Formats: sequence, structure tokens, C-alpha cells
Amino acid sequence: MTVGPRGRPPFPAYRAAPTVFWCAQAWLPGGIASAVRIEVADGRITGVTPGSPRSGTVLDGLTLPGFANGHSHAFHRALRGRTHHERGTFWTWRERMYALASRLDPDTYYRLARGVYAEMVLGGYTSVGEFHYLHHAPGGKPYADPNAMGAALRQAAADAGIRLTLLDTCYLAGGIGVEPDEVQRRFSDGSAAAWAERVAALAEGELFRVGAAIHSVRAVPADQLSLVDSARVVHVHLSEQRAENEQCLAAYGRTPTELLHERGVPAERLVAVHATHLTTSDVALLSGARACFCPTTERDLGDGIGPARALRDAGVRLGIGSDSNAVVDAFEETRALELDDRLASEERGRFTAEELLEAGTDHAAVGWDEVGALAEGAGADLVTVTLDSVRTAGIEPSGVVFAASGADVRHVVVAGREVVRDGAHQLIERPETVLAKEIEALWQS
Repeated sequence: MTVGPRGRPPFPAYRAAPTVFWCAQAWLPGGIASAVRIEVADGRITGVTPGSPRSGTVLDGLTLPGFANGHSHAFHRALRGRTHHERGTFWTWRERMYALASRLDPDTYYRLARGVYAEMVLGGYTSVGEFHYLHHAPGGKPYADPNAMGAALRQAAADAGIRLTLLDTCYLAGGIGVEPDEVQRRFSDGSAAAWAERVAALAEGELFRVGAAIHSVRAVPADQLSLVDSARVVHVHLSEQRAENEQCLAAYGRTPTELLHERGVPAERLVAVHATHLTTSDVALLSGARACFCPTTERDLGDGIGPARALRDAGVRLGIGSDSNAVVDAFEETRALELDDRLASEERGRFTAEELLEAGTDHAAVGWDEVGALAEGAGADLVTVTLDSVRTAGIEPSGVVFAASGADVRHVVVAGREVVRDGAHQLIERPETVLAKEIEALWQS
């Protein structure tokens, strides 16, 4: 038998026993209902009945579908609170990020990610798309198992009880026409064909799926963009900074969106991450695609505010992600779609509460099409928030997307299994201690 990080048997599967949850209130596809009985078997919802007598596992407060974290770099969590020196410029942050990347190996990455994914579940997420480009050993030498770093992430997610989509990322260049530097060699497989061969060896599992990603048009040469493909979704950092647009225009005479379109990257399976600095024609070209906004990271890095409402109106489905994990809070990320768009437009009421919930629970963006609604046949992912904290006291239930925080999450169910009960993670004891220990060790190494 193969063995995972720390000598554990890899990737344990589980099947939750049939069970019944009784929700004081639940946000169903038709709206918020009271006294809702939710029956679950084999990780799926088999029945939803409002107005039911109290029975089974009682979930007081408001129960919502689990939130989807569409874009994460788990190792960036170790940068939180450590990049503010010299007033915290982007370059300060980038230097620290590269220094951190050089220190990780499969064992240390597993231990760190285990705490990060536990924090995500506590913050309301039940699935995560990990934008994974830290593939090889320092200098670019493959590990004995070429997917050892991905396996570490898979084991960490299994331990934390969260669905994981490994968005294995093609990263071949240090910039347009620039060879990878010493740190970036860890990211590169040399060619899109070699990347695809490595990714083909990844086997999916019960709570583990595989997607694909193009790091950016700066990191994948134009003639190899169309070779990065996936049966589910293809994610790409798109127009995150103005400099990316300027470099792409100088090299190709196209915006990044125009280049992807020209090279045949299909909009219907494309997830544009950030999508911050888009032209009007870019927005039109993205019709039928998805856009993943990461507002807390976009603020942290000073990247700007993307045209969320314009994209939605153009037929682009929106989602959210924690990206650098400077903040891990599904509610904070979701409501920021509205609040940031208010700042950019100088208008209120840019999105309805229902539209925000739809964005926050778009698991299809990371390949979990069956998850994201409290409905018969859906994956049994539930998040219950209290309505009597200092933040939520006195609000209308639908106001949770504007008022609640991750601290208000009381219960989390993933594929029918309770992972958080009464605000405590049931699989990892004291995740905050895990994070503190592993992050301190990384910076002391």
C-alpha cells in the first residue's frame, strides 16, 4: 500500500450514513423556508420538506448551501501579516511569496495546507479550487512521484473534510519571452505536452477532482495556450494587473482576452480569475464564460476593481475565491462583489441577495456541478449560520450575505458528513494551533 504524508494511508474515502437534518430556517431554491427537514443518503440530498416537525440533527439559525472557493493558493496563507514592511508594496509581497515557495516540500506543504483547508471549512467553504503550480523540487527537478505536491494537497483536503479540485496549472515562462528564474523552475514542466502528461496521471476520487489552469498569458506562450485543456474547466489569471495587458499588447497586439479567444480557448469552459482590467470588447468575448473575483486579495495587492455587474449583464456567471488567503471568509468575499461594485459605480443595489448567494455557491466553476443548492439530488453540503450573534442579531434572514462573517458559521456538512459542529472543526483539533506551528516553522527554516 502506498503511504501519504506523515505515513498516513492516502486519501481516505468515507460514506456518511443516511441521516436527517432539521433546519430552523433554510435558503431553498425558491426562497427561505422554515422548519425544513433535509434527508441525506450517500452524500446526496434525498428529500427536502419545509414545515416539518423537529427531528434528527437540529440546525438552529439559517442553513445555506455550502460556499465554493473558486480560487486558492494555499501556501500564500503563510504570508498573512508578514508582507506589510516598507508600506507593503506589491514587490515586497512578491519577494516574500517567492521566498516561501522555495521552502516548501510535500511534507511541509501537506501540514500547512491541512490547516488552511480546515480554516476554509470553518469560514463556510465546502469546496475549493486549488490553483496549483508549485509542482517540482527546487531547481525544477521532479520528485520521484511527479505529482507529490498535488498529492500532499489532496491528503490535506481529505483530512480537513473539504472537496478539492486540483486546478493543475501550466506555467512555462517567467514572462512573455522570458525564461523561468530559479524559483519559477519549480513551476514549469518545460512544455504544455509535458504538463499534460504529468496531469494525466492524477486519479480522481470521491471528494477529489482535477481541472486545468493556464497561469496567465505571460506564463504560457501563445502557441501553447490551446494545448492546456480539461474535460471540466480551464482557469486562468486574466488581466489581473494593467502591466499584464500592456505586455500582451506589446508582444501580440491583443489583450489577454483577445489572445485566448484567438487561440481557441473555449469560453464555455473558461473561468477568468480576477478579470479586473477588461475592455468593453473583452467583456463581450467572455459571454458564456465564468469570472472568479477574489476581492479581499485584489484589495490586498492593490489590483483594482473588476466590472462584475457588466460581466454578469453580458452573460458571464460570477464566482468568488480566497486567492492569497489574506482573508478566509466566504461571507466577506461574497458581499464584496456588491460593496466593491458600489465603490466603482457610486451606486447601491448592484446585486440582489439571491445573485450574491448564487455567486458564492457556484461549485460548478470548480467542476462540482451537482453541488450548490438545498434541493433533492444535490450534493449534501450545508452551512448553518447563527442569527443571534452581535453581527446578525435583528437582521432579516436573507441579510446574512451582507451581515454575517465566518465567525457566525456554527455547523458545516460536506457530502452528508458533519465537519464543523457548534463552531468547532470535528476532524482537526485546533486548526489555529496547526497554522501557527507550521507557519512559524516555515519562516524559521
